[in-house]
Amino acid sequence: MIGIILAVLLFVLLLFIYMWKLAMENNVVEQHLAFPNFPESFGEVKLFFISDIHKRKIDPTIIAKVKGKTDIVIIGGDLTEKGVPLSRVEENVKKLKELGPVYFVWGNNDYETDYHELDAALLNWGVKILDNTAVLFQSKSGDKLSLMGVDYIEFGRADLNEALSDSEEDSFKILVSHCPRIMNRVKEEHHISLVLSGHTHGGQIRLFGFGKYSMGGISKKGNTLILTSNGYGTSLVPLRLGAKVETHLIHLTHSEE
Repeated sequence: MIGIILAVLLFVLLLFIYMWKLAMENNVVEQHLAFPNFPESFGEVKLFFISDIHKRKIDPTIIAKVKGKTDIVIIGGDLTEKGVPLSRVEENVKKLKELGPVYFVWGNNDYETDYHELDAALLNWGVKILDNTAVLFQSKSGDKLSLMGVDYIEFGRADLNEALSDSEEDSFKILVSHCPRIMNRVKEEHHISLVLSGHTHGGQIRLFGFGKYSMGGISKKGNTLILTSNGYGTSLVPLRLGAKVETHLIHLTHSEE
């Protein structure tokens, strides 16, 4: 009987170690997305998307894998959470700024901190906060790309119409929202081609393929492509199972179809 108990305890211990190792992985998923309405004059635009960092320190291997390969960096919310020192957030942002200009949208856990202090710090570090706003990129031939971001939807802070009004009507539109439920507000007439989100962690711990949330991945609604990331960090416990750590190097190009 004691032998069985010890065997079970050993199995549980090894399982927890395995789940912790999975949670500490540093994966960069390369994704090539082509759109018929993506302006050819931009050639290829490369985005590094990282969401749900939470308590983690960004590993140097992530930076090494992406450095020199991306045009802009997008933080998809939950850069931090309650109890994370601002110095760690600053260290993570400094690492990301090595890759290129950084853009940020608010996640629910970001509001667990002194978010006024975080807001001021992000501005001081040169991070552009997309809080129901947009930034415009223009090619030499005059084609336009709008990068839009909305605040956290579940707190009633997201205003998609405001972000759309800040974008250019005839531009290729990318929308960043921490929570993928923003898709409940996206309509065909908004002409949003790509949505980037996180929040769900892919369920984080999935047993026999089942989890609290769906696995991250790419889906489509009408003409809008939705990329939902499993995220880089974890929530509540530093463990994962069946939902791998993800950061994303996204290549955007024009397609004829």
